[in-house]
Amino acid sequence: MFLYALTLQKASCIIQAVHGNFSGAKQQEIIVTRGKILELLRPDSNTGKIHSILSIEVFGEARSLVPFRLTGGNKDYVVVGSDSGRIVILEYNPQKNVFEKVHQETFGKSGCRRIVPGQYLAVDPKGRAVMISAIEKQKFVYVLNRDATARLTISSPLEAHKGHSLVYHIVGIDVGYENPLFACIELDYEEADQDHTGEAAQLAQQTLTFYELDLGLNHVVRKYSEPLEDQANLLIGVPGGNDGPSGVLVCCENYIIYKNFGDQTDIRCPIPRRRHDLEDPERSMLIVCSATHKMKAKFFFLVQSEQGDIFKITLDVQGETVNDMQIKYFDTIPVCASINVLKSGFLFCASEFGNHYLYQIAHLGDNDDEPQFSSSMPLEEGETFFFKPRGLKNLVLVDEIESLSPVTHCKVANLLNEDTPQLYMACGRGPRSTLRMLRHGLEVTEMAVSELPANPNAVWTVRKNIADEFDAYIIVSFVNATLVLSIGDTVEEVTDSGFLGTTPTLSCHQLGEDALLQVYPGGIRHIRANKHVNEWKSPKKKVITKCAVNERQVVIALNKEELVYFEMDMTGQLNEYTDRGKMDSEVMCMSLGTVPPGEQRCRFLAIGLADGTVRVVSLNPNDCLQELGMQALPRPAESVCIVEMGSGAESERNLSAHEGGLFLYIGLQNGVLLRTALDPVKGQLSDTRTRYLGTRPVKLFRVRIYKSESVLAVSSRSWLSFWYQSRFHLSPLSYELLEYASGFASEQCPEGIVAIAANTLRILALEKLGTVFNQVCASLMYTPRKFVIHPPTSNLVIIETDHNAFTESTKTERKEKMAEELIQGAEGDDLALATETAEELMYEGQPEDVFGSPKAGTGIWASCVRLFSPTENKTLDLIQLSQNDAAFSVAMCSFASREGEWYVVVGTGKDVVLGSRANSGGSLILYQVCEDGRKLKYLHTTPMDDAPLALEPFNGRLLVGVGKLLRIYDIGKKKMLRKCENKHIPNLVVDIQTMGSRVYVSDVQESIHYVRYRQAENQLVVFADDTVSRYITASCLLDYDTVVAADKFGNVAVIRLPSDVSDEVDEDPTGNRSIWDRGLLHGASQKAELLCHYYVGETVLSVQKTTLIQGGSECIIYTTLSGSIGILVPFSSKEDIQFMQHLEMYLRQEHQTLCGRDHLHYRSYYIPVKNVIDGDLCEQYNSIDYKKKRSIAEDLDRTPNEVAKKLEDLRTRFAF
Repeated sequence: MFLYALTLQKASCIIQAVHGNFSGAKQQEIIVTRGKILELLRPDSNTGKIHSILSIEVFGEARSLVPFRLTGGNKDYVVVGSDSGRIVILEYNPQKNVFEKVHQETFGKSGCRRIVPGQYLAVDPKGRAVMISAIEKQKFVYVLNRDATARLTISSPLEAHKGHSLVYHIVGIDVGYENPLFACIELDYEEADQDHTGEAAQLAQQTLTFYELDLGLNHVVRKYSEPLEDQANLLIGVPGGNDGPSGVLVCCENYIIYKNFGDQTDIRCPIPRRRHDLEDPERSMLIVCSATHKMKAKFFFLVQSEQGDIFKITLDVQGETVNDMQIKYFDTIPVCASINVLKSGFLFCASEFGNHYLYQIAHLGDNDDEPQFSSSMPLEEGETFFFKPRGLKNLVLVDEIESLSPVTHCKVANLLNEDTPQLYMACGRGPRSTLRMLRHGLEVTEMAVSELPANPNAVWTVRKNIADEFDAYIIVSFVNATLVLSIGDTVEEVTDSGFLGTTPTLSCHQLGEDALLQVYPGGIRHIRANKHVNEWKSPKKKVITKCAVNERQVVIALNKEELVYFEMDMTGQLNEYTDRGKMDSEVMCMSLGTVPPGEQRCRFLAIGLADGTVRVVSLNPNDCLQELGMQALPRPAESVCIVEMGSGAESERNLSAHEGGLFLYIGLQNGVLLRTALDPVKGQLSDTRTRYLGTRPVKLFRVRIYKSESVLAVSSRSWLSFWYQSRFHLSPLSYELLEYASGFASEQCPEGIVAIAANTLRILALEKLGTVFNQVCASLMYTPRKFVIHPPTSNLVIIETDHNAFTESTKTERKEKMAEELIQGAEGDDLALATETAEELMYEGQPEDVFGSPKAGTGIWASCVRLFSPTENKTLDLIQLSQNDAAFSVAMCSFASREGEWYVVVGTGKDVVLGSRANSGGSLILYQVCEDGRKLKYLHTTPMDDAPLALEPFNGRLLVGVGKLLRIYDIGKKKMLRKCENKHIPNLVVDIQTMGSRVYVSDVQESIHYVRYRQAENQLVVFADDTVSRYITASCLLDYDTVVAADKFGNVAVIRLPSDVSDEVDEDPTGNRSIWDRGLLHGASQKAELLCHYYVGETVLSVQKTTLIQGGSECIIYTTLSGSIGILVPFSSKEDIQFMQHLEMYLRQEHQTLCGRDHLHYRSYYIPVKNVIDGDLCEQYNSIDYKKKRSIAEDLDRTPNEVAKKLEDLRTRFAF
């Protein structure tokens, strides 16, 4: 078995985000690392939207980023710290739209190791040096400079190691142009390591250490070190030189401390807390991320606490001394991994979990009534300031980047009876959790809908002048009339446009500089700017049946066969070409491309004929209407369209002329779309790509998306073919059936589509081009763990569980208690105020999805069971479990003894402690699904010795994994009845799959166990297991002998039983069997074989065998903790396997990874990759340099187009 691995949706979590002028322009961009992906984002300061400019796989773990700029430069570089054992400096090339590797220096082994640097990066603010550090011991400093040709140079590494020390954070100190200085939080564990009593570990203190790079002597010294009283986790560099006092802010538990050299005293300010917070007041508070913003005369810091509250910190500076630190509540947003303040006034927030946000900073919070706290205010040790959280005041949300991370569970099912199945995903953490339904397709924003007096048959938009940015008219054609609408603040009907309104329109266009053109069955109207109309009437007994127009040319077909060609001269007059073309078959459709800049005409006309061919005809004066090329089709063409793809804004930075070009799109009557390359010189057709779109004939319309020509194809579903990030995409629109469409541009919607559906006119916008799926979200209360489907109604039963959380009833109790204490502690005049505050506390609840939920402490759990309808997108029933009951597993069962009834079984644990897995027991809670699947009725609870982590229906009964025991239960009147038990699973049952009488049990540490249920003896017998320890997170059956399993380290393996394995083995309950006959490698006597193995790079939490597209083949789909969706597809022929193996081999040699990691080593991180070809690497073929592309293709005895077509076919056969 050979598999081909493809990523459908890239990871959406953000580990770190940095900003800078990476393209050299004045506008700032953001670079984010999503683990194995680097992405460049650009916020549009006019619209507030954030656009993805470049997203690239690095085939390694990009763990840290830091931008820097050389002194006097106008462009930022980015340093990448990864698991490659190398430091890499990247430069963004806006012309080619690629990251280019400027330097790559090796310093250690590959892999995420404790003592190999890559976890932390810090740069000197003047761009003179960079420090890269490991978690333990090793730190290197590299000197950055320019050579004689102004190119960036990097020195050999200078060591700054310190043995037996842990590093928490490092930062570059702004010291102007003095020797570069780096600050580091370290913890020396040498004494703790040697002290067996553990006392030294308790007394170990962190130190703030300063490392100085002596540029004269070219070495690094430990300049200064001082112990920290409080545990610190974050350092923030303070602007220095001419911009500020220099120094560092140390973020500790409950405090922020300013430190600097010289006579400067420490400035210590407590982190403010929320007033009347339900959390334990003894719980310490940490700062999780920060952003610094410098303005001409001042600077400030934004820091975020672990509750999501943002505080603005300013320093009171006199000369070079800091006298005071002010801290003020700014706003509350979701907890972030990184926040970035841009010069354009935006705040980019890369959320820890869930969607990422872009805010506009509306106010700096200087003049509001929010109290400002100061380090000089007198406070007792341990006391702090209090503030009241509120809704957004200083920030305005302008854009949102959808993120699936973390995906805890996923199922692919067609619950809505659509063309393709939907992906149902349990996403998020805590109160920001969601259930998301994903459909393949682009999200469509409906800008306007208006009803028309009758059903139209076509619609166009035209501009009055070629220089106009926006369209002036919408022309709607009916069976016997034409309606003209003017576009302004509103869309209104006009009668003085010059268009003939008493006849249907075949086509219209803006002509020349400022004229308009209307083609109707009886002739052509040429409307000049002064409203003077030139009309060409069709000859007697002849009508115009088809036409094609652009800004300078018109071609019409008279009586379906005779071609008449018109071209505009220099005076703006339309002239008819003397000769007419006679086609030997009926003309079904025609298309002209747009006139290239600086040329007089489009050189080609494409004609679709009834004889099942498409002809390309020349429009050059010397061979006008002569046939240049022909393509035979399986069915007659419904429409044709010539477009130049990869043009506009993208082509300016195109990879090469071979990437984009001129293409002929052909829509057939049987619902198939063809894309054929059109030779711009000879007019020859080549390299045809085919895709089935739907059941109706395909109509094609040229539209503009992202300043580039695209094609909208309308069949039983609408599709958009567009060029984005240097490759072709064909995506369906998640919208109802359209009948006709045209491009639309107005001030409110610069790149939209105007379309007709039945008797309505619709204006649509497409904004999120890079997304593969569009989402429908439903909010949840706690972190979703698993869900099951109720087959008769397609409703979902979801279990949600949060650790460190209170249930709603406990929150209410704590609020009541706090209100009572407030009133009891008040006397006299304060009583009325205390009563008012208590009432406010009881009834004024802050939304937890914004402000977060209170932290209850370790070992405290909150859970609920939710019945959800995906068709109505609403919750039908919600059952809250009691405090400290944690729901871990759920199953939908139909018991043999009670046929026709459906039951939900929920496995819970009581007082579960993470890590040790200690608990005070578990239970099985049984609910009956009633009221047509809209209600859950509680039946009974069965106590257990341990928490059941895996449940699975099995032959009319229930299989339960209780700790390391595998049991079979049946339904009883008062509790579940135990029927059978197996005690031979080594550690802990985490997943169960069944087929026939076989049970496939996943152990938390010891991979898959194959179990046979022997009905006659009522025994569960382990007859085979795996040879390798795998920490299983998800599993799925491929067939009776084959299982695909994913582990927590990011590996996916396919395991199969050899053909000679027998499941007819005897149990040995007495232990009398000979010791040599008992087992192999301390396990079962028979072992499974490893067929395939592949390292994904992210923890896989769900695996399923499914079909993603109508008529497609089966594939394995997996989802990961980071929010990515991928598939593993089987090859159908040996020829395909050999071809892709050779392509992968050549790309490993030719395409060097961005972070310097060897691709083969990366995919073999823990176990060597076996029988899996990396489709993500193979698809990099489309984006490499054309010379390399041609060289690889020649080695494979193919042309570059044939290789690209093979890659496209492999993807579209199984997915999208």
